[in-house]
Amino acid sequence: MPTTESRGRRTPLVKAGERYPDAEDRNAGVPQSKNRKLAIIIDDFGNGQKGTAEMLNLPVKITVAVMPFLATSREDAEKAHQQGHDVIIHMPMEPKQGQASWLGPGAITTSLTDEEIRQRLEAAIDSIPHAIGINNHMGSKVTGDERVMSIVLDVCKERGLFFIDSKTNYHSIALKLAQTKGVPALANDLFLDDVHTVPHVQKQLKTAAEHAIRKDTCIAIGHVGKFGGRTAEALKLSVEQMKGQVEFVGIGELAMERSSWRPGTVPIF
Repeated sequence: MPTTESRGRRTPLVKAGERYPDAEDRNAGVPQSKNRKLAIIIDDFGNGQKGTAEMLNLPVKITVAVMPFLATSREDAEKAHQQGHDVIIHMPMEPKQGQASWLGPGAITTSLTDEEIRQRLEAAIDSIPHAIGINNHMGSKVTGDERVMSIVLDVCKERGLFFIDSKTNYHSIALKLAQTKGVPALANDLFLDDVHTVPHVQKQLKTAAEHAIRKDTCIAIGHVGKFGGRTAEALKLSVEQMKGQVEFVGIGELAMERSSWRPGTVPIF
């Protein structure tokens, strides 16, 4: 749900002879504009929530953020990959405020030991096939905690993943800390469905496109869930209006543009 509180070696993500699925596959028939790239991340997959099928069947490439250890986590990740979408892990993390029940299983909290944090992250990564990165579910407390975020970023680096800060905390240290550690990291620019109406999501999509035109790229986050059908409807309606303005890309493409990250690669220490 939208909210302002709203070691091993990894198996290669792209098999030999297999092309990394790119935006061109999902944007067939949509005129593209160079350097105006919009990466839409849809959070909260993994529990068969409303909007799941509609999001997966959108005619443009998106990034599917899957919560680990839920009923359809693996299934959603597999389907998203088959449809040519990027897959990331939507890792539940402790907020400053909010209900613990919103976090889901395997959450990262500041009360955990270093080893417990590492074990939970490793288990989550192993449970979601095709994942190329991690973003935070809630997590305003965790993203401001240097000890915890340091471990999160270390595991990302070890497993060849990048980190996307969902920006649920305006005082997040994630990007600055990632830079010091040499971990590829990006950040959300805006939430699409902070108000649960189709017109509002369309308005936010227009804002996202304008941001991409001004800054060359934009990262925007939406959600499946109680109002996921509305978000999916707005996305489907807006694609036609956005033809020629932006190119819909997976978050992996922006990670490659902004860093040395490449799919299926693990740093050698």
